Amino acid sequence: MARGRLITVEGLDGAGKTTLVVALARALEARGIALDVLREPGGVEVSERIRTLVKEPGLEIGGRAEALLYAAARAQLVDAALEPALAAGRWVLLDRFVDSSLAYQGAGRGLGIEAVRAVNAFATGGLTPDRTLLLRIDPATGRARQDGRGDGADRLEAEDERFFAAIAAAYDELARAEPARVRTLDASGPPDEVLAAALEALADMLP
Repeated sequence: MARGRLITVEGLDGAGKTTLVVALARALEARGIALDVLREPGGVEVSERIRTLVKEPGLEIGGRAEALLYAAARAQLVDAALEPALAAGRWVLLDRFVDSSLAYQGAGRGLGIEAVRAVNAFATGGLTPDRTLLLRIDPATGRARQDGRGDGADRLEAEDERFFAAIAAAYDELARAEPARVRTLDASGPPDEVLAAALEALADMLP
């Protein structure tokens, strides 16, 4: 049996990751692909509990502790869900993965991308996405979309503009460093255009 494929979706808050994941899952399943859809942090019980903790507004968590909590949630997700699904030949569509920690904690929190990469290499056992779709959006546009939802900001979403500018720059650098894996999509357009671009970015992998 052929091993499944791991497809991750990355980008700033407000870039439209959740919208793309839902639409892309439908499109892939319509092509006969057996698929699991998961999110980070979360996807399995332990990781969902960590998600509640790290996103709690007003809770003070140091940068290193934050990076380790995300890595712990990721380690459990890999062991309990990702590796079993991939070994069974299923594809996994995952909302965020290691690149999020590299951008948010490595760059946004100033911990250093390589330090965070090392922690996550241990957490994931070296699991790497087959393809990453990076939804690129101006930080101010992403913030405006978030405000339009009417939801209260979580602990990370409440950070300032410099934090998100650093994250956006880090994502761009990650995409430049690994063009074969990371495909950058313009997230400013309507959802159907973003979906079409995502399918084009996956075309070489589709049955």
